[in-house]
Amino acid sequence: VQLQASGGGLVHSGGSLRLTCAASGRTFRSYAWFCQPPGKEREFVAAVVNMASRRYYGDSVKGRFTVSRDNAKNILYLDMNSLKPEDTAVYYCAVGDPIISYVSASEGYRVWGQGTLVTVSS
Repeated sequence: VQLQASGGGLVHSGGSLRLTCAASGRTFRSYAWFCQPPGKEREFVAAVVNMASRRYYGDSVKGRFTVSRDNAKNILYLDMNSLKPEDTAVYYCAVGDPIISYVSASEGYRVWGQGTLVTVSS
């Protein structure tokens, strides 16, 4: 299984970006995005579970970010709107088979992409 993330870049506060994660290999239960802000721990952003039938979001991105997955193409997306400087981070896609209560835990994911940097200027 391999994950290839792309779409990061520099954007002004209030702007938008779309991150893409192309996955190869078998299907997993959960496809997620995590981010790691500078000098901080990795944190959960969003996930789609069970062929995108359920979606989960971190509190800081609810209402601004939308996670989706093209099941046929095996591509995961993260549409990021109303970006804030505090969204600046390296964003990682990850796949795994965590139970629902561990969907937001990095320990639930077996395979990680290489990360793509998002920088939001004020």
